[in-house]
Amino acid sequence: MLPILVMDDEERIRHLVRMYLESEGFTVEEAENGREGLDMFRKGNYELLIIDLMMPEVDGWRVCREVRQGSDIPIIMLTARGEEFDRVLGFELGADDYLVKPFSTKELVARVKALIRRSKGNFGGNSSTLVFGDLSIEKDKHRVMIGEESITLTPREFELLYFLAKNPGRVFSREQLMETVWGYDFYGDARTVDTHVKKLREKLTDPKARAMIATVWGVGYKFDPETVNA
Repeated sequence: MLPILVMDDEERIRHLVRMYLESEGFTVEEAENGREGLDMFRKGNYELLIIDLMMPEVDGWRVCREVRQGSDIPIIMLTARGEEFDRVLGFELGADDYLVKPFSTKELVARVKALIRRSKGNFGGNSSTLVFGDLSIEKDKHRVMIGEESITLTPREFELLYFLAKNPGRVFSREQLMETVWGYDFYGDARTVDTHVKKLREKLTDPKARAMIATVWGVGYKFDPETVNA
């Protein structure tokens, strides 16, 4: 397994995270600011990033934005700031998860394991490829194609799309999606789902594929394959 990179300017936090992750069998590397973290990320190969938002030199938002320009590596945002705006902005920039300090180390470990499992496509069910017109979703390869074009999604975006697509026509509330897709007790709010759906739609370059993720006003979302024949 590749190492996990922890970027945080608080040495105590870095060492605490390292201790608990290493006790679970993970290898951990540390960066004390965003600039060092970006340099390590570009030169290395990592399984997952844990990024503090409020870091000197280069903050976590910028780190996340630059990482997402060329990578779908799982990202957990770690910060003392818990305002809704910060959470939404973090998700807009491509973060997969968000923990507010002080946090439970057991919860952090659980989220790390869940994200790594999902990034490898191991989130249950039988192996399958879903095809709707030009849109294909390959669970085993964790790949989405529109025609010959490969669509880059974060682990959370991929799982959200796959879950909706394997239940075509069924309407899910935001709460149901958070419970099922996030895979554990997620201390967020409904806007978390809305933000991920928005990003997912933006990445689906074909209008018909984009329209398959339908909003059911006052309820939630569904995957509507009938769009292919519309």
